Amino acid sequence: MSGDAGRPPVEEMSFEDALAALEDVVGRLEDAKVPLEESIALYQRGDALRARCETLLREAELRVQKIVAGPDGAAGAEDSDLAPDKVQAAPAKGGKSAPRAPAPQAKTDEDDDIPF
Repeated sequence: MSGDAGRPPVEEMSFEDALAALEDVVGRLEDAKVPLEESIALYQRGDALRARCETLLREAELRVQKIVAGPDGAAGAEDSDLAPDKVQAAPAKGGKSAPRAPAPQAKTDEDDDIPF
């Protein structure tokens, strides 16, 4: 690897920049034409970028929790648009929503006949 000249320190990168850099590192490692020493350096950088992304996501999650929290500090997600029952699944390819899993069925006497 040609060194870190011209690249911002990982600790100062935005989430988007760190994620893009991580994708670049992964692509270069998957190429398998990188010498061993450079592969090790890329892996170390990738690990630092992964940790940065996780830290920024954790911080963002805490910020969202504070926004959603009620006046007493208790989570009020049930009353927000972020509540699990109000969040829409992202459309699948083709623009249709992903199908939801069927609701669990109540147990019947017929279930007792299953041999396992």
